[in-house]
Amino acid sequence: MAATRCSDFGDLVQIKKQLISIIAQCKERGLVHSVKWASELAFSLDPLPLNEIPPPPELTEEDAQDLDALCLAKSYFDLKEYDRAAYFLRGCRSQKAYFLYMYSRYLSGEKKKDDETVDSLGPLEKGQVRNEALRELRVELSKKHSAGELDGFALYLYGVVLRKLDLLKEAVEIFVAATHALPLHWGSWLELCNLITNIEMLKSLSLPDCWVRDFFMAHMYTELQMIKEALQKYQSLMEAGFAKSSYIISQIAVAYHNIRDIDQALYLFNELREQDPFRIENMDTFSNLLYVRSMKPELSYLAHNLVEIDKYRVETCCVIGNYYSLRSQHEKAALYFQRALKLNPRCLGAWTLMGHEYMEMKNTSAAIQAYRHAIEVNKRDYRAWYGLGQTYEILKMPFYSLYYYRKAHQLRPNDSRMLVALGECYEKLSQQVEAKKCYWRAYSVGDVERMALLKLAKLHEQLNESDDAAQCYIIYIQDIFSCGEQLEHAEVSTALRYLGQYYFKNKLYDEASLCAQRCCDYNDAREEGKALLRQISAVREQGEPSSTDLSLPCVFNPLSNNTTPVRRVSPLDLSSVTP
Repeated sequence: MAATRCSDFGDLVQIKKQLISIIAQCKERGLVHSVKWASELAFSLDPLPLNEIPPPPELTEEDAQDLDALCLAKSYFDLKEYDRAAYFLRGCRSQKAYFLYMYSRYLSGEKKKDDETVDSLGPLEKGQVRNEALRELRVELSKKHSAGELDGFALYLYGVVLRKLDLLKEAVEIFVAATHALPLHWGSWLELCNLITNIEMLKSLSLPDCWVRDFFMAHMYTELQMIKEALQKYQSLMEAGFAKSSYIISQIAVAYHNIRDIDQALYLFNELREQDPFRIENMDTFSNLLYVRSMKPELSYLAHNLVEIDKYRVETCCVIGNYYSLRSQHEKAALYFQRALKLNPRCLGAWTLMGHEYMEMKNTSAAIQAYRHAIEVNKRDYRAWYGLGQTYEILKMPFYSLYYYRKAHQLRPNDSRMLVALGECYEKLSQQVEAKKCYWRAYSVGDVERMALLKLAKLHEQLNESDDAAQCYIIYIQDIFSCGEQLEHAEVSTALRYLGQYYFKNKLYDEASLCAQRCCDYNDAREEGKALLRQISAVREQGEPSSTDLSLPCVFNPLSNNTTPVRRVSPLDLSSVTP
């Protein structure tokens, strides 16, 4: 079945036919997740008239011979009796029966492994349990592959077996071959997503030129934190005719969650729940957003709603865990994250969130183990690397935390939280130049917590670089008031106190007086403000003139090699701002 080229989104009828065809093929082989993905896309497109619906593929002689055994085995397969299904498919010769035979053996091994893992899962245990069927399956599939007898579905299964055996380079090659052999099978693309570690690796792959590739690239950009590119791609897919697709809406919501555009993400998740009120997928991500916004009633409603739908789903357990965490019941929260992991030991979010709960309970060794598990599941999870950095920081091991913060920063180069954490580490290691670079970079990329300039100013202050410190405090105050955000008054008053003294020393009495008056608006700085006003009055009574140089030269250069523009200190105009 040839897939429509990615430039041909205009022919939505052809795409719909291809989706209907691949749904039938995946359904016959028990590939339920690929069926769901294709069905959601097909549902978002207009229905086809009766005469346009594609006929089922013609049966070969081998298919006809294996038909009875295949029907029997598929009924056992659907009941999760995998060994029984495989037993009745021995000796079948058709491609369809061969795939179901091998896939049943693979799933049987996975089921046994998961059962053992559930029995032995503890916070400090590492995944020692293995799928015993993998090696045999690899040998058999390898022989067939060498003989060129594997179709797109069998290549996909071969790739999965290789990935499970940690033969990642070979797995990538096989998944690429699987996408060429059967471009419409989403499972192969998704497996490939999990193995691509950076944009260079993505560009080096030779992928088939079909419309599914656009969905793959959008998903890949989201995974690689290239959110701008991902959103552009999803927008173009919606414009091409997939505007009603719940899959695309959920992916866009996840992308906004990743760049911390919380309002937009919440809006999309609410829209998604209106469209699909019994949806459980991605609801753990939705609960993360509600948690960040401390929206207790909404999170409580979501948790109760999901329990009514299916209490034994991983996402439901994660939502309930978040709910208890927001109520500061950390033991209960950790218990629900453990439940999620018993249901799916490879659930990335649950490992990371459990790490956070152990941190709250001051159980650093268990937190480290949880974060390490998360990294084993997905090395691209910046939250786990960042969590490890925080844990080692608590343990006062700055060299370790620096290593983990660097990893998190590589995954999220434009996230100011990683840069501020790196700066703090460098400060502890007395590497002030590096610390300055990190703080300035954090401010430059958009400091979400508005802490970078403050830390940079204090660092300059410690190093007696008064002009640089003053410049940072000036930008910090203007930044705080220009966005209308009310942060803790102590931070603004710290800046005002310093600037008052700075201007006073430089004989800029008018500016010093302004800062001192503003200090009087804050309880913790009021006395110092009054004292400074008295000093200024005393100096003026003695007839000492103010300095005429109102813009003291100041090389503001926290970065080496003159990469930051040279600035000059200008008097701070505080008359227009009201704290």
